[in-house]
This record gives sequence, structure tokens and C-alpha cells, in this order.
Amino acid sequence: MNISVLLYLFLLTFLSVYSNGQDIRNPEVVALITMKKNWVSTTPDFLKSWDQFGTDPCSFSHVTCGVNKSVSRLELPNQRISGVLSPWIGNLSNLQYLTFQNNNLTGIIPEEIKNLEQLQTLDLSNNSFTGSIPASLGQLKSATQLMLDYNQLSGPIPETLSALSGLKLLDLSYNNLSGLVPNISVTNFNLAGNFLLCGSQVSRDCPGDPPLPLVLFNTSKSDSSPGYNKGALVCGLSVGASFLIASVAFGIAWWRRHHAKQVFFDVNEQENPNMTLGQLKKFSFKELQIATNNFDNNNILGRGGFGNVYKGVLSDGSLVAVKRLREEGTPGGEVQFQMEVEMISLAVHRNLLRLRGFCMTPTERLLVYPYMPNGSVASRLRADSIFKKSVLDWPTRKRIALGSARGLLYLHEHCDPKIIHRDVKAANVLLDEDFEAVVGDFGLAKLLDHRDSHITTAVRGTVGHIAPEYLSTGQSSEKTDVFGFGILLLELITGQRAFDFGRISSNQDVMLLDWVKKLQHEKRLDLLVDVDLKQKYNKVELEEMVQVALLCTQVSPTDRPKMAEVVRMLEGDGLAERWETWRRSESRRSTEALQMPRKYYELVEDSTFDLEAIQLSGPR
Repeated sequence: MNISVLLYLFLLTFLSVYSNGQDIRNPEVVALITMKKNWVSTTPDFLKSWDQFGTDPCSFSHVTCGVNKSVSRLELPNQRISGVLSPWIGNLSNLQYLTFQNNNLTGIIPEEIKNLEQLQTLDLSNNSFTGSIPASLGQLKSATQLMLDYNQLSGPIPETLSALSGLKLLDLSYNNLSGLVPNISVTNFNLAGNFLLCGSQVSRDCPGDPPLPLVLFNTSKSDSSPGYNKGALVCGLSVGASFLIASVAFGIAWWRRHHAKQVFFDVNEQENPNMTLGQLKKFSFKELQIATNNFDNNNILGRGGFGNVYKGVLSDGSLVAVKRLREEGTPGGEVQFQMEVEMISLAVHRNLLRLRGFCMTPTERLLVYPYMPNGSVASRLRADSIFKKSVLDWPTRKRIALGSARGLLYLHEHCDPKIIHRDVKAANVLLDEDFEAVVGDFGLAKLLDHRDSHITTAVRGTVGHIAPEYLSTGQSSEKTDVFGFGILLLELITGQRAFDFGRISSNQDVMLLDWVKKLQHEKRLDLLVDVDLKQKYNKVELEEMVQVALLCTQVSPTDRPKMAEVVRMLEGDGLAERWETWRRSESRRSTEALQMPRKYYELVEDSTFDLEAIQLSGPR
């Protein structure tokens, strides 16, 4: 009888708690599900695995958990999300990475983000956030990267951000920020496109700053009515200045309203080509000579089709990489160079190499980039590399693949004019201090305006990475980069070059792609894996990465996925369906798929080169 009473009381207590709205689910699950309710997306099966009755947030897609089984990463870039970022984000107290770039989130940035004391990376770029930057972001003591660029944020930059001593990247470019720029110590600080900011960091005087002395020469000997003359002068200057400021503000507002997130250039040929461009620093040639020890060969970091890259040390002690363009590699005169530098500087993304400055003389063209301490992916994979002692593990290789894909996606879909790289390879993917992928050498790629393809009179690329249609016709498009990215994936998997005569001695194909296709057909993918991994990899993930690579390297460019789809597949979305479609149709086109150009054999291994196009389509 007593047991029945106790059971009855327990049920009453439970029902009372439940009826009062108490939620006994995992608090992180509650937070994630509540956030999801504020979102709408056109992405198929968007967050389908986020089960409101689930108990384990670690099973949710786009969520990564740490050793304590709590959410450490929430990554939802390029998901076509509309809605707001809920204050419930503050309940994910162990979050270290929060990335929502390239969506359409609106509203304010919630103050509750301040609760994420372990947050290292916050990327809300390329959305439509409004309001001010929360001063409480200054409480994120673990933050190393804050990216709020390409939003509609307004007001001043909070001085509290200067308290973030570990901050390495702060990108606030292309918002509506105004006021004095506070003194923030950060390695990379981008403020481009905020025309109402002022202070020394943007080389623009603030309204309250003392004006330059005004000297008036009065040729008249008369000193009558001095008060009237001074009053008229002050009045005239005040009215004129007010009118000028109002005109500029109106012009900026009109431009932003009618040209949201689009950037166009109309460079007047009469403009001074030596002007400083935006946030870029214009270096003197002597500065770069001193920094590189007169371009000493011992400082060469790499050699490419556009010229050599030198390691340099600036006068402030910072390390840079200086690309000295060859004369024949310079696409045009001063105006053309200025246009390309402007467009390079607008390609701002965590997975793209940021242009720091430039140098332009009548005989020299140089570009200055931040120095990447961990070299390139190629330098980490090659047996003769000085970095070989530190092997890239499998999770790092996966992260490099996804980061590189996101960088290329930004070039294709978020730059205007959009950019094709045309030489995607392991040597052009650099690694920052956290081993995050940074795509480089895209700055001198030909730019696509608003067309689907680009016709060029010369083929530029690296043997083994060049798409068939580009080699045979000179026609390149975003799908040319997709092909190169597929080969990059194979380099990450195998640790081998895309084109290597040395494989002949092992009865393997000279072309890496042919060898992979053969082993995939024979279901012997284990033979592909880089021996340096020592069997420490996930077999399911290996198979998936090979599938993505083969989808990217299909002969017909129309059959290849776009980079947006590649990113989704690498994130675990839609690969199975796409692969099944490919598998069913492969039998019909197997002959075509094996008809790869064989002109490579007359060329030097892994060389970057120019070829006159065999045939050009379209207007010359």
C-alpha cells in the first residue's frame, strides 16, 4: 500500500513539473532546437537530423562535440538560412567555433554571445545583421577570429574589443560603421567599405580634430570691419562644410541602397596610378628590397608561373610573403594592375589569402601578403619537404579540403566580378598558424564579369590539374576550378603528385586520376591512402572523399557539381544521391571518361606553364 502511495505521489510530481513547462531534455538540444525554429532554409532536408525529442546534440548535423560530449563547434555556412540568431546561442557555453557565413540572417547580434567564454572563432560574415556591434563581444577572452564583414551593422566600433589580447583577425569591412576607430591590437584588421569611420587607422580626420592652420593673405591695407569679415568667413566655411558632408552622406546611403553587396569599378585612365587603395598599404620598392634582403635567393618561398615569392621582414618586425611578378606575367599596364589589385583586395574570406599591400613602379609589380608559417599543403605532403616531420593527420586533411572548398565558393559566388582561380592545387593552398586552409595565388586569375565562361588565348595551369576542356579549347569556367579541386582532394588522400613519372616503376598510372579510378573500380581504395597516415583514417570518410573527387573530375564540365554543392557534400549533405546518379550513368559514358588528354607526357612534372590554345571558341 505504501509503495502504491509513493508511486502515485511521484507521478503527480512529474506531471506537475511537466505541466509547468519545465523541460528536462538536454539543455544544448533545447537551445539548438529553439534556434532552428527561428530559421527558414531552401536547402533540401535542412537540419533534418535535429530531432526535437533527441537527447544527444552530438548526433546533429553541422554540430561537433568535444571530449566532454558538449557542443564545441556549430558550423552552418552557405545554408541559405533566413531568420534571426536566437539569444539561445548563449546556452552553448562550451562552444569554440560558431560560423554562419554566407546566409541571410537578419536582426541584431544577440548580447548572449558574451556567455561563450571559450569561443575562438565567430564568423557571421555575408549576412544581413543590423544594429550595433555588441560591446559585450569584448568579453570573449578566448577569441582569435571575429568576422562580421558584409553586413549592415551601424554605429561605432566598441572600445571593449581592444581587451581581446589574443585576437589575430578582426574583419568589420563593408558595414555602415561610423565614428572614431579605437586602438585595437590585432594582426589583421579590415575596415574597408566603412566610409563614415575616422581616425589614424583609416587615414580620415574626425569632425572634432583640430583643422589645419588656415593662412589668409589680405592685400588690402584697410582694416575696417574686421569682425564682419571674420564672421562671414566662418559662416561661409561652416555652411560649405555642412553641405559637403550632407552630400557625401546622401551619396553613400544612395549607393548602399542600390548596390547592396555588389562592387563595381570604373577606373579612369587619367587617375593617379600611385594612389593608395582602400585599406591596402602601398609599399615603396626600397622597403621590399630591404625586407627581402634585396630579393635574396635564400628567401625564396616558391616559384610559379607569375613569378617568385620571397619571405620578408618589414621594419615593424612582421613577416610577409612578397610576390614579385615577372614582366611577362603582368597582365597589363598601371591601370590594369590597379584594377586587379582593387578586386583582389575585395576577396575577403577566412579561407582566402588576404592581400596586405602592393608596390608599383614603371618596371616592377609586387604584391605583399601575410606570411603563412606552416607552408603549403604540397610542402607538407612531399617527401623532400622540411615540414615532413609534422604529418598532416586525417582530420586535418578533411578540414583543409572543406576550407579550400569554401574559399573557392567565395571566389565563384560572392565576388563581383566573380573570379576563377585556374590553378587549384596543393601548392596553392597555404596553412595558417592553426592549420586552416588559405587559398592563394588567385589574385592574378582572369576575372569573370557576368558571363558563364572566359575565353583566353593561353592556357595557364599545372600539369595533372588542368581540366580537359580548358586544355583543348582554352575555355575556362568555375567548373575548371572544380576539376582542379577534385585533383587536390586526391593529393590530400594519397600524398602524391597529380602527375608523376615515378609511378611507372610501380606499375601505376602516371596520372594520379587514372590510378585512383582504377583502384576505385577494383574496390582497393586502401592502396590509395598516404602511407604517412599509418592506417589512421576513417574508411567511410575515405570512400566519401574519393567519391567527391571523382564527381569533381568528370570529363564533361556540365556533369561536375558547382562548388556550393561540393561544400555541401563535404559537410555530409547530398553525396549519396549524387553518387548513385553518377554510378548509374557511368556505364554509358565510361569510354568518354577515359579519354583524358595525353599531351602531358611531353612536359616537365608538376610544372606551371602557358600553352597556346589548340582551338578557341567564341570571339577572339
